[in-house]
Amino acid sequence: MASHIRQFLDFEQPIKELYDQIEENKKLASKNPNGNYESIIHELEDHVLNKRKEITENLTPWQKVQLSRHPDRPYTLEYILKMFTNFLELHGDRNVKDDKAMIGGFAQLDGETVMVIGQQKGTNTKMRQMRNFGMANPEGYRKALRLMKLAEKFNKPVITLIDTPGAYPGLEAEERGQGEAIARNIYEMIRLKVPVICVIIGEGASGGALGIGVGDRVLMLENSWYTVISPENCSSILWRSWAQKEVAAEQLKLTSDDMLKFGLVDGIIREPLGGAHWNYDEAANNLKSYIKPVLKELEQIDPQERINQRIEKFNKMGFWDE
Repeated sequence: MASHIRQFLDFEQPIKELYDQIEENKKLASKNPNGNYESIIHELEDHVLNKRKEITENLTPWQKVQLSRHPDRPYTLEYILKMFTNFLELHGDRNVKDDKAMIGGFAQLDGETVMVIGQQKGTNTKMRQMRNFGMANPEGYRKALRLMKLAEKFNKPVITLIDTPGAYPGLEAEERGQGEAIARNIYEMIRLKVPVICVIIGEGASGGALGIGVGDRVLMLENSWYTVISPENCSSILWRSWAQKEVAAEQLKLTSDDMLKFGLVDGIIREPLGGAHWNYDEAANNLKSYIKPVLKELEQIDPQERINQRIEKFNKMGFWDE
């Protein structure tokens, strides 16, 4: 866990109160070494675990959205650091510039070389501005496609980590072909000859997520979300204000459980008690141990058969009447 002051969401306040009590007892213990503070601290730590479990079990869709955006939540680079070795970041789309919101490069997953690509949000104000809050421009999607094609050339699997509030909606992004860049990625990803695993690790919003979200297996972390529009934007369109965002989150059916039920994702990866922000190592280990057998399974399938299965999988999505 990163060494900085913990931040707590509204519904995490009961945990914060317990943390405050632990800190208070630690101060008292340092002043009075003979006092029986050790057992009190242990008891409070047990209460923290129980409270984390209790809160996680009863989350509303809107609370899951809040957890997916938790300021302490691990982002793509954190997972790369914890899960892979020898990460070699590659830059630029060979056309416009290097988009800092989209990162990628070759890395090793327990000795096997893979191409890992993902959106990166910043960890502080300056970094968030540099990373454009994880919202990629067209050159970000073109960089991602260049790296996927490179992986295909060297016959290496592709793993994408999705965490974006959406593709960047600015005028210059539209001028440089944001829609075309995302559509091109969807078209090319469905035909990649190598195994492709996509994991939504935080926010999976709209075309911004789809631009690196077409794979043989699409997975979600427990407290991530995936839908066509964020609850706030949905609320502002339907009710002309953000006030109904909780209702929108409920109606959008955006949680990992909903997505699995609809057949839009293939699996849910459990997070540490209370969310991934409580234990980066455990969150990364859960993800790694889930995708390794999936990768092994996909590598056994003939490339053309894998492409056919991928096309069929996405063709079957949704339900309609004629």
